[in-house]
Amino acid sequence: MYLHLGNDTIIRKDDIIGIFDLEGSTISRKTRDFLASAEKSGMIVNVSSELPKSFVLCRENDEFRIYICQLAPVTLIKRASQMNMSGE
Repeated sequence: MYLHLGNDTIIRKDDIIGIFDLEGSTISRKTRDFLASAEKSGMIVNVSSELPKSFVLCRENDEFRIYICQLAPVTLIKRASQMNMSGE
């Protein structure tokens, strides 16, 4: 099963570790440091053409990847839940 993040980006649901609110979570210095380090390491993929609202932490083929997304975390979680309810 897959989750559409926007801008033609689709990820496997099984790869998702967490979906986070970008504004709320970056209040923490540790999260800001983590995202800065991830950006320097090339782990970040920006799939947002607008103001980003969330980030999705994934593990793909033994590598971590962070998707910066313009969709709200609630929207992404709702999409993932609807996929489970529809039997996909």
